[in-house]
Amino acid sequence: MEKGNLEVMISYNEILDRVKLLADAINRDFAGEELLVIGVLKGAWIFMADLVKYIDLPMEISFISVSSYSGARTTSSGVVRLLCDVDRPVERKNVIVVEDIIDTGLTINYLKKILSVRNPNSLKVCSLLDKPSRRLADINPDYCGFSIPDEFVVGYGLDYNGYYRNLRDICKLKLSN
Repeated sequence: MEKGNLEVMISYNEILDRVKLLADAINRDFAGEELLVIGVLKGAWIFMADLVKYIDLPMEISFISVSSYSGARTTSSGVVRLLCDVDRPVERKNVIVVEDIIDTGLTINYLKKILSVRNPNSLKVCSLLDKPSRRLADINPDYCGFSIPDEFVVGYGLDYNGYYRNLRDICKLKLSN
């Protein structure tokens, strides 16, 4: 593992406070309805686990896995690959895709395209982090935890080369040479 310098950007307590607010907004917007919540693996699983604890609606849960990073890169390759598809039907469901971070927007744009052709009732995106300065696709989350500057971040599910997902806080990572 390459060593890096970590600096806390968003504390665990700040994250949990925002997760509760996101869940409140989803509860209001979908009151009396059922949801299909789809987590984007691997980065969103911790965020999704906390989020669904505060959603007081009937829901199914599934996961989808895509990749636009390879190896020890800190920027997207720009090519999105579907690694594992959802295991629940999407048709006529209120779908919320839970993502860890929207950077270029290419991944979430790809996911919205492949899910929308399956005829959901609605299709919304809930992202913990948004990095609008790097956007290449014309897309924005429907529910957003934090907008952040163009920094490479790890922790709370986000990784660098498979490491750092277990950090409680979201931290800036500066790689040492």
